[in-house]
Amino acid sequence: MSALLEIAGVKKHFGGVWATHGVDLAVTEGEIHALIGPNGAGKTTLIHLISGGLNPDAGRIVFAGEDVSRLSMHERVARGIARSYQITQVFPRLSLLENVRLAVQARRRDFGSSFRFWRPASADFSMIEEAEEWLGRVGLAEQAGTHACDVSHGERRALELAMTLATRPRLLLLDEPMAGMGAEESAHMANLVASLKGEQTVLLVEHDMDIVFRLADRVSVLVAGRVIASGTPATVRADPEVRRAYLGDETA
Repeated sequence: MSALLEIAGVKKHFGGVWATHGVDLAVTEGEIHALIGPNGAGKTTLIHLISGGLNPDAGRIVFAGEDVSRLSMHERVARGIARSYQITQVFPRLSLLENVRLAVQARRRDFGSSFRFWRPASADFSMIEEAEEWLGRVGLAEQAGTHACDVSHGERRALELAMTLATRPRLLLLDEPMAGMGAEESAHMANLVASLKGEQTVLLVEHDMDIVFRLADRVSVLVAGRVIASGTPATVRADPEVRRAYLGDETA
């Protein structure tokens, strides 16, 4: 299995504070790779650096064999890097179906022509059918006609995931997808992420360790801007340095 994403010596500082201080990380194609660490470890900064929201002060970010360190966010999206809940734009007064259809439309790069009067109806039907499939994938088929402003927080997060998946990314960045959810909604989102295993490369930032160790193929631990351990969930859970720095001695 080859690395789809390779990060080497990536540094980012804000004034005198190093948010990331020489991060090395590799994400293998097809895996769910979890990134964990205490608050302030640099996880969100690293997601910004990968997605193009920030550029590194040093180091390289290589995606699918190409150095993308200096590419803009939209250029990285075009190459297949999608950050859920950041790149996607939910339109609250549109239905869930229309929101996902717009994501399908954007992927097909057909936005301007879709409003031509003489456009073949079959082209629009095709986008609607695909949008319906993505809504079904995340369990929102029955709410397809509901306005996005009228669904719950968890359903909106599922909608955002459907929109991101509709762009068919090669790498999906999920930054705390269960944040703000109750137990039932969190379990549903965890199941959705689990359903991506083997077909979608995912870099997941999540604080719920039960979910992390259940979903992840591999786990990397970020502490003070550096990766201190990376490996299978069992290996990382047993690592003495990880236990001291983050998980705590009570973790078996």
